[in-house]
This record gives sequence, C-alpha cells and structure tokens, in this order.
Amino acid sequence: MSLLAVTLYFVEFVRGAALISFLPIYGKNELGLSLGVIGAAITANALADTAVKLAIGYLLHRFSVRTLVCGGLAFSLAGIVLVGLADRPWLFIVSSAVYGIGISPIWIVCLTKVRERSRATQMGVLYTIWLVGLGSGPVVTNFVLERSPVVAYAIMVAVSGAAWLMSLFIPRDSRAEMAYVPFRRQLSMLADRLRTMNLLLPGMVLQTLAAGMLMPILPSFATDHLGLSGPQYSLLLFIGGGFTAAGLIPMGKLSDSFGKKWFLIAGFCLFGLSLFFLTRLPPLGLALFWAFVLGIAYAAVLPAWNALLAAYVPPGQSGLGWGVFSTVEGIGGLLGPVIGGLLASDFGEPAVVGLTGAIFIVISLFYLLFSFRLFRGEGAAGDTVG
Repeated sequence: MSLLAVTLYFVEFVRGAALISFLPIYGKNELGLSLGVIGAAITANALADTAVKLAIGYLLHRFSVRTLVCGGLAFSLAGIVLVGLADRPWLFIVSSAVYGIGISPIWIVCLTKVRERSRATQMGVLYTIWLVGLGSGPVVTNFVLERSPVVAYAIMVAVSGAAWLMSLFIPRDSRAEMAYVPFRRQLSMLADRLRTMNLLLPGMVLQTLAAGMLMPILPSFATDHLGLSGPQYSLLLFIGGGFTAAGLIPMGKLSDSFGKKWFLIAGFCLFGLSLFFLTRLPPLGLALFWAFVLGIAYAAVLPAWNALLAAYVPPGQSGLGWGVFSTVEGIGGLLGPVIGGLLASDFGEPAVVGLTGAIFIVISLFYLLFSFRLFRGEGAAGDTVG
C-alpha cells in the first residue's frame, strides 16, 4: 500500500501540473493554440480516462496489478513526452488523450486495497494524497513555467518516469480484490443505480461540467484579467488547495453532526459567489481572500457529497457503485473543458468564470429544494442501503 500511495502521489502531481497549468499555459503561450483546442485536449484526456474506468473490471480480472499499472503509466509517460513534441493542434489533442489512458488504474487499484476494518482512515489517507498531489503539481509548475517552460516540461517527464519506475516494484503476482461482473450485468446494475439516484443526477453532471469549464481558461483568466504573475497564481492555488486540505476533516465532522444538506447548500453557494466576485477583477489581496473562501467551500462540499453518495452504494458492490458515480460525473468532465474553451474564445474568460459561478449557485438552490430524508439515506436511498 505504501508503494502504491507514493506512486499515486506522483501520478496526481503530474495530472494537476498537466491539466491545470501546463496544457492551458504552454498550449496558449508557446504553441499559440486557441482555448477551444486546449479545451478539446482536456476533454480527450477525460474521455480516455473514462474509457479505462469502464473497462477496469475486465482488465483487473485478466491482468495482474503490476501489468495494468505499469502498462498504464507507460502510456501516461508517452503522452507527457508527446506533449513537448506537439507542433500541431491534432497532435496536442492526441498526446493529451494518450496521457489520460494511464491515470485511472493506480487510483482504482489503491481503492481495492482499502481494508474494511480501517476503511475511513485509509480512504482519508488516499484522498489527502490525491488532493496534495493534485494541488502541488500546478503550484510547482506555475512557478517554474514563468522562468522556463522547458524545465517545467522536464519536471513533468521526470516525475511521470519516476511513477512508472516505481510501478516496476509492484509484486508480479499482486492481484486486485475486485469481483468480476460481466459487462451485460454491469449495464443492468448501472440502470438500477441510475433509477435509484435519479434526483442526484442533475447535480452530479452540472458540478463536474462547471469545474471542467474552468480548466482550460483559469490560467489565462488569472494572468490576463487578474494580472497575476506565475508565482502569484501559484500562491492563489496554494491558498485554495491548502485550506481545502486543512478543512476536510473538521468540515466532515461538522457535516456528520449538523447534516449534509446545509453543507452542500452553503458550500456550492459560496463557491459560486466567490467565482462571481473574481469576475469583478479584484486586486491581489482580495483575490487571495476569495481563493481562501473557495477552499473552505470545497472542504464543506467534498465530505458531505461523498457521504451522500455512499448511501446509494449497495453493500458488497462498492467497486461497481463508485464506478457508476465516476462515470456519471465524468459526463460533465467530458463536456466541460471543450464548452469552456469555445465560450471563452467567443465571449472571453471572465464570462465563463461568471457562468460557472451561476451554475454552482443553481446547484445550491437545487439542493435547497432536495428532500431532507434523502440526505439521511432514507427513502429511495434506504432501499439500497437496507
């Protein structure tokens, strides 16, 4: 588990560096690509990632953990190397897709290694690794990019190569503890899950759609409209990510005590309002304050949201249940980047940031009208939980 955890950190470091910083900034400033092309590249990455998730049950049943993780990370390393060689929009998109192939296996394998007797602790560790890796990658990359895109690219290649090398130390006979479910049966169970959680679907898709819309345009919004330098943008991300990480445990305990509903409502509302106020182009100090509010808002949402979804996971089917949720949420992640990039090309980055803020406020209002009993795992959810 320790070997997998370190490998996971390296993978998430490169994922954050590539998708949040390098692809948008390098693609726009060095390659001269439009935001629409950058958004399409991020969508291609998400599409490849989702395709692997859909096939992961079959793959884990057929191959050892070492073969699957090592092979996937080889694709990711190849994709990162190709990004630096991309001199055409189509190659930029293809390299991003190739990189996306290897992202999922390590995360899903880590989930299969979580033991029931210490599930909460191990899941907390995994989410911390995920968040720290995803946050530290763009912070480091933004700081270096302003000085040397070549060095930033070299760091990503080196860390991606280190992740692949570490995967070689996974025992040859290591197997994931995941029951194989035939694809037809998966489709049937997927339909059952979606019917049970139909009231959650709009929020699931909209929130990942809104977050995806921000990915290709956030760096250019920060530099071109907020007037932030690379280090200042890194500080913005560090404050937002740092307060998210610091707030996860206390916010989780508070949501358990006072109810998940109000934490989702308040979190999504604050997230939307913060994005709206950032479109007013505040000075640096105020922008950092709104980054702090964004971090606290996300810390309020994440534990409550995961706890809500957990009520819809049937006993003994955690792998399939979370796979369904990841797939549904992935729909928004697929559409968001290309929509955000195209809208920014026509209307500008501040318009996209304002629109995403409005979407998060709409989600908040949606959950305000959502039945309280469903937030306690009763009603429709209770049928699955027992």
